[in-house]
Amino acid sequence: MSGSSFGIRVAEWTRDAAAIRAVREEVFVTEQAVPEELEWDGLDSTCMHVLAHDEGGAAVATARMLANGKIGRMAVLRGWRGRGVGTAMLRFLLEAARDRGLAGVTLDAQVRAVDFYLRSGFRVVGGRFMDAGIPHLRMVLKFPDS
Repeated sequence: MSGSSFGIRVAEWTRDAAAIRAVREEVFVTEQAVPEELEWDGLDSTCMHVLAHDEGGAAVATARMLANGKIGRMAVLRGWRGRGVGTAMLRFLLEAARDRGLAGVTLDAQVRAVDFYLRSGFRVVGGRFMDAGIPHLRMVLKFPDS
């Protein structure tokens, strides 16, 4: 891996599916043992995707947002965690949601990632539930009236 600088861009599913799939397969299917049939839910072609890339253009992280403002499938390759990539992608998606005139966003956070989202202003709503064998909590972030 080259240095620690990265960029973030809007990805197009038709053009970037291979890069998005590679990151999500590594993080969710390989590391977290999420069954492939659960990971590939058929919604990707309708979502806004973001890709984070290293200095050489290789994908290091991805996330998506549905038209209703539900953020999901946030995945950062192991070697890139703790470098601000996830935070930068989340900020990018939040700005996109504001630009679309959404009142806020939701997500289903893995329990181990809840603190990450709390630091960005999300709050937990409801109780713990299982998704793909992993404990999750629903979280919301309402945008201030502007």
